[in-house]
Amino acid sequence: MKKIGFLTLLITAMLLLTLALTAAAAGPKAAAPAVAAAPASPAVAAPTPQPPHPRVHEAIEALRHAREHMEHAEGEFHGHRAKAIEHIDAAIHEAEICEREP
Repeated sequence: MKKIGFLTLLITAMLLLTLALTAAAAGPKAAAPAVAAAPASPAVAAPTPQPPHPRVHEAIEALRHAREHMEHAEGEFHGHRAKAIEHIDAAIHEAEICEREP
């Protein structure tokens, strides 16, 4: 029974961490300090483009982190740990498909 409780606690913690990270990313951005306009020069490099779906990318990273935790968890939990890893792998696969969408 303690193993199931631990597994429930671990999954709940990972879900809360994922929600906290996405909430922090979605929060209001701090205003950038005003900068005096400088003449544009052709030598200035363009900023690196963001991935098309940054929240999906962050979710994939969180899922990979959760998978790593599950792999290193002690005990098999009557086969539930392996099944949870399979579900995480499926979720990662689906999220990667979402990330490739325009």
